[in-house]
Amino acid sequence: MKSTKNLIIACSGSVATIKLPVLIEKLQDPSLDFRFNIKVILTEHAKHFVDFASVPQSAELLDDEMEWKAWNKRGDPVVHIELGKWADVLVIAPLSANSLAKISMGLCDNLLMCVIRAWDLKKPLLFCPAMNTRMYDHPITSDQINKLKSWGYHEIPSIAKTLICGDTGNGAMADVDTIIIEILNKLQK
Repeated sequence: MKSTKNLIIACSGSVATIKLPVLIEKLQDPSLDFRFNIKVILTEHAKHFVDFASVPQSAELLDDEMEWKAWNKRGDPVVHIELGKWADVLVIAPLSANSLAKISMGLCDNLLMCVIRAWDLKKPLLFCPAMNTRMYDHPITSDQINKLKSWGYHEIPSIAKTLICGDTGNGAMADVDTIIIEILNKLQK
């Protein structure tokens, strides 16, 4: 019998968010070693790139507004804490330059940043950088990626290709199949 894992997919403000429906669909392939309960955290800027009609209904979508609606008084659930308790693994796909910078500095200004800041470091956190080549090649990017890796987070490296903006170079989010392989590898350890 297959094990069921609770998975958070987080999307930040990168055009690579358009791959979210495909990522969810492929994670629900019955031939995989695990079954996944999926919750998706969307930053406000990630929403710009989501075709909500194409996102499988089996995945629960969460945003900043849900964090604030859930809490009214002492004793009410704190969404970013409850999500961290629920999840077996967190995958940030895509991780924009802006969100990378926020994580590396410990900022907590949205649901995603709060989940990451409260993340149990014994659980896998995978991140997929995705940004324009000019941003990716800036020296601060490698410093910030290395900082996340020093905390035990696992990078699924960007790839080089022609980006949607027409520029060619590194910074594109890893292929969906590569992301799935990395998730499965982390869960099998």
